[in-house]
Order: sequence, then structure tokens, then C-alpha cells
Amino acid sequence: MHFINFGFNFVVILRYDNLSAFVDVKKPIIMRFKKALLALPLAILIFAIYGFKYHADEQDWFAYMNRCLSQSYDAAADPKLKKVELTLTSDYFIRLRKTYAKNRQEYYSFNLHQLSDFDYLGSTVNGTLHFKTNADDIIVQTYNDRHGDVDSMTTVLDIPVKNMEPERLDSLHEAINYFKAKGL
Repeated sequence: MHFINFGFNFVVILRYDNLSAFVDVKKPIIMRFKKALLALPLAILIFAIYGFKYHADEQDWFAYMNRCLSQSYDAAADPKLKKVELTLTSDYFIRLRKTYAKNRQEYYSFNLHQLSDFDYLGSTVNGTLHFKTNADDIIVQTYNDRHGDVDSMTTVLDIPVKNMEPERLDSLHEAINYFKAKGL
């Protein structure tokens, strides 16, 4: 006879011939089951983290850039401004149209393919997005009743913005890099 104490303040008496059958068969099955129970949640966690990662497509980037640009534009930087339109078009042009009093308009446009540098100057409260192109690739058109249309070209476009948190700026930079990497 052999005495086994399981820690429950009682003793189980087993005979040796029954003990060998109990220990050899039951313990390996229980140990395998415990290992599987430990590995299963870990496998599910790894699959959840890496298996369901969302990758934005072109339409998502267009929507994000247009929302970011329109929400971030700081119209208060120019008190004479009546209306502003800032968008990224489907042909990869950033277009800015400003409308002032007395029907005066300014229009800026450039293709992201021509963009050589993108920078932000300012704080999280307000600042300036600084777009620079390779050459005089930014179209500038102005119109007013006195002088009519005046067309010119430039290499720099500064856009006043507000509430530009670092995360938003990083996402905007990532979106621009996405479109530039497409080979426009």
C-alpha cells in the first residue's frame, strides 16, 4: 500500500498495481491538454494582432487627405477671405481656391508628382504647411475685376493650418508618400 496526499486534508490509499495504470495513462493526457490550453490563447492573440491589420486603399487616402486639408485650413489667418476650397483631386492635384470680397479670387494647383519637399512650420495650435516643388510647377491664377486674369508659376505654396497634432501631420505625410509611391 502507498499513501498519497493531494493537499486536501485527506489521504487516498492506492494499491501499486492500480497506481501504475492511473499515473501512466492520465498524466500525459492532462499535460498535453494544459499545453494546448496555454498555446491556444497565444495563437489567437497573435492572429488578432497581425491577421486583421487594416491597410488603407487609394479611396481611403483620398478621403482622409481631403478631410484633413479641409478641416485643418485656417481661414482666420486671412480675415478678408470669404470662401476657401482645398482638395486633392482624383488626378493627384492639390487645388486651393480662395475667394475674397469684390469677386477677387486666387487659385493654386500642383501635381503631387512634382512635390519635392513637404514641411510643417508652427505649433499644434496653428502653423503653415510648406509645399515645395521641383521647379516652377505650382500654377497661380488670380482674378479680380480691375486687372482680369493674371497667371504665374511658383515653387512654394504655404497653406495656413490649425489644430495640426503630430499624429495628424504624420498621417498626412504618410498619405502624400502613398500617392508619390504610386508613381503618379
